[in-house]
Amino acid sequence: MLPERRGDLFILLATLLASAGWLFSKEAIAGLPPIGFIGWRFFLAALIMLPFCYRQLFALPLALLLKAAAIGLVMTLNLVFWIQGISNSHGIGEGAFIMSLAMLLVPPLAWLTFKERPTRSFWLALPIAVVGLFLLTMGNGLSFSKGQAFFLAASLSLAMYFNLNSRFARRIDPVALTCIQLAVVGLMHLLYSVLFEQWPAYIAPVTWGWFAASVLLATSLRFGSQTVGQKYSNVGNAALIMMLEPIWTVLISVFWYHEPMPAQKVMGCILILTALLSYRSASLLTWYRLRSKRHTPSA
Repeated sequence: MLPERRGDLFILLATLLASAGWLFSKEAIAGLPPIGFIGWRFFLAALIMLPFCYRQLFALPLALLLKAAAIGLVMTLNLVFWIQGISNSHGIGEGAFIMSLAMLLVPPLAWLTFKERPTRSFWLALPIAVVGLFLLTMGNGLSFSKGQAFFLAASLSLAMYFNLNSRFARRIDPVALTCIQLAVVGLMHLLYSVLFEQWPAYIAPVTWGWFAASVLLATSLRFGSQTVGQKYSNVGNAALIMMLEPIWTVLISVFWYHEPMPAQKVMGCILILTALLSYRSASLLTWYRLRSKRHTPSA
């Protein structure tokens, strides 16, 4: 099998594991405190990844280590909003599509914080996404439910994380960077859980099963598959395959939770996906053009 095709398969596996992680998490927090669950999930995942990157971690300058940890704090905020969104929602499908809007929130945040003006493709995709969000979330009048508001906040904080991570952590090995940030997320959530959450006296074995699946499959194996896939896969293929995550999540939610998907919500999902595809396609086309110019020999 060609390395690029193998990379695409690893990226596809990562999207399936990520979407399954929504289910694992929602089932696990039925018997575990949500913040404590996230804390142990990410801290244990960091420990699992540690043997694969400890040499790179010891070789990191202190400044880069602190920078990676600081970006992990933004990731912490994102996970707080995300798990609260899951806790306050019946299903998980519409939340996955709201979270996918993070890719469209990256350009305006980059404009505000780094003075980088969005491209024309962003302004063309934005109104399509806004209409899609309206159809997806406004089924009960002009108001967000609590779960939807948390997912939108999670999408915004995820966009900020993408902006910071892409600029301040380029010189760090990706596995080491992931390990640092997972550890920061885990430790911060565990600290909050110790101070403010009450753990149940008895936790059912099935809950521990969902917890183990979250740690081993949806976190460790997912990030590992994504890292390997990005190493071999074409960047354009990887970006488009990653957009399948909300689709898998909707299918899981409809099957497992019987989440209602009336025509209005389906159209909202389609519009959001259309906006993301159009924006991604334009961005990748620009990237390919710049790459081809760099590799074209001068006359």
